[in-house]
Amino acid sequence: MKPLAELVADVEAARAWVLAAVDGLPASLAAWKPAPNEWSVVEILEHLVLAEHSGVEKIYRAIEAPAAAIETNPNRGLPIETIIERTWKPREHAPPIATPQGGGTSTYWVACFRACSHVLAALTVELRGKPLESIMFPHFLCGPLDARQRLEFLRFHMDRHLAQIQSVLIQR
Repeated sequence: MKPLAELVADVEAARAWVLAAVDGLPASLAAWKPAPNEWSVVEILEHLVLAEHSGVEKIYRAIEAPAAAIETNPNRGLPIETIIERTWKPREHAPPIATPQGGGTSTYWVACFRACSHVLAALTVELRGKPLESIMFPHFLCGPLDARQRLEFLRFHMDRHLAQIQSVLIQR
């Protein structure tokens, strides 16, 4: 299992790839939607920010109230890719807390996404020395995820939406 520093480094590497893909995009390209029911790059960025804030806040909550029954976690010890393969349908929908509301410019959402690094750094300080597997909070699709899996999820989620951003840009 990866140590905390490596998990966080993986998240930040994924963030850097997303930022490299979107930094400097003209506003018209960032706002373009491939179809009415698909997200623009701006909406993807908004979603990434909202989802990261929600996920990180849940880790903070779980630090303050550690899970009592770790053994009952059906996802115990599994990598996030396996959990997602077991629990997600082919095309899932974001929960309301992470659904883009269509406000803000691409420049704004890039700045917010970049600023998430500071929040993650503060969380890392809080997690140091704590058993990541005992810090659990349910994910709305995956079920119980421990802090390690939630950090893996942040990386996975950014990678997933980077592919979506690249697809949008290719279609344009």
